[in-house]
Amino acid sequence: MTTALIAIGFIVVGLALLFVGGEALLRGAVGLAILLHMTPAIIGLTVVAAGTSVPELAVSTLAAFTGENEIAVANVVGSNIFNICAIVGLCAVVRSLAIGGNTIKLEYPVLILVTLLCVAVAQHGQVNRLDGILFLAVYLGFMAYSVHLVRAQVTAQEETELESEVKELAPDRKRPRWWLSLLLVAGGIGLLTAGAQLTVLGAVDLAEMIGWSERVIGLTIVSAGTSLPEVAASFVSTVRGRTDIALGNVVGSNLFNILAILGITSVIHPLPVQAEIATYDCWWMLGVTILLFPFLLTKLRVARLEGVILLGVYGAYLALLLQRPA
Repeated sequence: MTTALIAIGFIVVGLALLFVGGEALLRGAVGLAILLHMTPAIIGLTVVAAGTSVPELAVSTLAAFTGENEIAVANVVGSNIFNICAIVGLCAVVRSLAIGGNTIKLEYPVLILVTLLCVAVAQHGQVNRLDGILFLAVYLGFMAYSVHLVRAQVTAQEETELESEVKELAPDRKRPRWWLSLLLVAGGIGLLTAGAQLTVLGAVDLAEMIGWSERVIGLTIVSAGTSLPEVAASFVSTVRGRTDIALGNVVGSNLFNILAILGITSVIHPLPVQAEIATYDCWWMLGVTILLFPFLLTKLRVARLEGVILLGVYGAYLALLLQRPA
């Protein structure tokens, strides 16, 4: 029991360090982007959009380095399922989520195609370096097109909202300082490294003690824990009435998880994909992603009842997962 408590303690402390480190890195990166004279729209689309997924990147990369490949892949798949079912579901229950124009026209259709690509790649039993390069090329191409689109289409109101969001994240509200921004980036990377090490170590130990596989731990505790920044960002946006941003955060995060995290991780170290993840969990990820489609088409919003349905689907997934913890 004491050993189990130590493992749980490692996970809790590790997730806390990931949360704090991710926030520090995000604020430092925003400060550097401002100093490089990037516009608020571009900062919001690139730096801020990727920032909430940094904990997942840290954990999956370290897990791949240490040979814990089940955790590396399960963390991404589990995070995407959690983001759609739990985060969108919870936020929709609080307040029905409106859908921005580009989310339904561009980002969400791309997410479905990218998720389908991920499922197809997983069926081969490995995400190899060539797959990783493909994922990264798609991500960079999509981001370049999105930046071009934002520059052409952003309205004055959207520019003001993005500028307000960026100012909230800047390390100095007047004008960021180079030394402070660099210090935040360096400190954030250090905290993320330590947090990832503790989280992976605790997850592996806990899996061995309670008889769960690393896959199940990665799909549940680790993926939900590393998604805490998305929970915070989307919930705060929902409470403030910026529900289109809440939904956009989730869609953007899921794209980053597949294309950037699996891409970077597999280029560094090819990732074997466990059969259960390829034939079961990846299909759940695709299924819940497609499930959003009819919800988004109903008055271009996710209503409270639909939020309840998403939470119920996540509960069903967890129940079935724990019945077959291979």
